Amino acid sequence: MQTTLTPHPDTERPSLPPGPLWVFAYGSLLWRPEFEYQQRLPARLFGYHRSLCVWSHVHRGTPQQPGMVLGLDRGGSCCGCLYQVDADHKHAVAEYLYAREMPTRIYRARIHPVYPAGQPAVAALTFVVDRRDRQYVGALSPDEAAHHVAAARGMSGSSRDYLLHTLEHLQHLGLRDRHLEAIAAALPRCDLRQRDSGQ
Repeated sequence: MQTTLTPHPDTERPSLPPGPLWVFAYGSLLWRPEFEYQQRLPARLFGYHRSLCVWSHVHRGTPQQPGMVLGLDRGGSCCGCLYQVDADHKHAVAEYLYAREMPTRIYRARIHPVYPAGQPAVAALTFVVDRRDRQYVGALSPDEAAHHVAAARGMSGSSRDYLLHTLEHLQHLGLRDRHLEAIAAALPRCDLRQRDSGQ
């Protein structure tokens, strides 16, 4: 559980609930949590949806060639999973996540009710996008998004691999995301256009 990043100086840390910490995962945390947890449960968050709506200047791109990564944007709901972290380790895990998720100000940490399948809601640490931040992309067509995803690479790897790994793990959970699937389907067209243009 290490990261070379540090949280943005203006990062707001919410008060963590008593007892174990629940963490909601919807993107790379599904397949690369990199912290120890006691259990993992399928779950749904209401009020936000999974969206490829964030310019990545660090993890999956650079300021010169931004990639795109996921955020929780307002509206709808999002299926993902919950990790339960032991109370003795929750502050260390939370600090790791603040450094990983919030080296810039695009994400905000919130304690939000999340519903494990067939169970009452739990208060979970959740990272949502701030639409006022310059890294917020908003909605792009699948072809536009694929153009940015196709070649961008940052300190954690390529934007393409990020998208494809997320889709793979959503499939493992029995989940579909048709917009992400449409972006992935557009990648070969981007590759062909880049080859034709000699890039």
